[in-house]
Amino acid sequence: MEPRIAVVMPTYNNAGTLAAAIAGVKAHIAAPVIVVDDGSTDGTEAVLRATEGIELLRIAPNKGKGNALRQGFAHARQMGCTHAITIDSDGQHDPADIPAIAAAIAADPEAMVMGARDMGQASVPGRSSFGNRFSNFWFKVETGITLSDTQTGFRGWPLRPLEGMRWLTDRFGFEVEAIVKLAWRGTPFKQVPVHVRYDFPERVSHFKPFLDFTRISVLNTWLVACALLWYWPKRAILQGGLWRAIRSEAVRPEESSLRKACAIGFGLFMGIVPIWGLQLLVGIPLAYLFRLNRVLFVAAANISIPPMIPLILYASYRTGALFSPGEVYVPASLDELTLAGIHTHVVQYAVGAIVLAIVAGATGLLLAWPLLRICRKR
Repeated sequence: MEPRIAVVMPTYNNAGTLAAAIAGVKAHIAAPVIVVDDGSTDGTEAVLRATEGIELLRIAPNKGKGNALRQGFAHARQMGCTHAITIDSDGQHDPADIPAIAAAIAADPEAMVMGARDMGQASVPGRSSFGNRFSNFWFKVETGITLSDTQTGFRGWPLRPLEGMRWLTDRFGFEVEAIVKLAWRGTPFKQVPVHVRYDFPERVSHFKPFLDFTRISVLNTWLVACALLWYWPKRAILQGGLWRAIRSEAVRPEESSLRKACAIGFGLFMGIVPIWGLQLLVGIPLAYLFRLNRVLFVAAANISIPPMIPLILYASYRTGALFSPGEVYVPASLDELTLAGIHTHVVQYAVGAIVLAIVAGATGLLLAWPLLRICRKR
């Protein structure tokens, strides 16, 4: 059965670019164009009244891009469509790339087709490039799949796998949530290179860096928890893929012994540094940012597992005593270590833990480097 494609274009206060975006879409594909006006308050309504040949959905008040996309998908299914190509209305995407996405859908109707932007070009804002790398990393953690652009809005969606899914978000995070859940259902992914523009005055972005990035971070925290507690154990049991993925990340033949040793040293540092409960939440993104081996980092950071915690606390107090003026607290044994004691002597503990973390990290690096070089030669 040939795929039947609709184009879904969500829009919110993009009156300056909307008409050109719709015209570009209609010039490059003979398919229904579903425009979802998500509660616009500028001149969008007048632009749409003057535009012929579109399926128009109006939502009021504004409820978010994720909700607008789902409304568009539901309308496409009612029209008998099997797939949807989504494209933003702010003018950043080039409609001339639509035939390439449509061809990828025709070649593999089961796949989720991602329009991969070149995020390294000069016109791409730094926050967009960093946000995309950050999203790519968490997507790989959650699914084991490597994609170069997980935040693109230019996509070819198979509509059938979306049916019956429950969603956590109605806003920008929906596009991340959707591809993670599709991957969990076994949907294959394809990437198609697409063009992108940011350097023109008419473009209006409604992405709120702090608020939306916070929302997406909370979403990723939940998805990572689901992946660790459900997806990865299920995959390990049913497919045996978890061990292969971990081994592949740990071994990395192209990675130098020094970089591997740095990952181990950084893991030891983060496992001891006094930010209990946040070591991995802070350390994993930093390991990704510095391109360190995440498996070796996590393994080393687990120095703070429960049996080791009393020893780390004791060593932190002893080390802090060397740098604290005046009266210090030196526990006579591990049995004396309590949370109340930490609160009472928090400065001594914190100073000692930081110094101990630095020493442990440096020692781990210096010991692991020559050992790795010897072992890898063999």
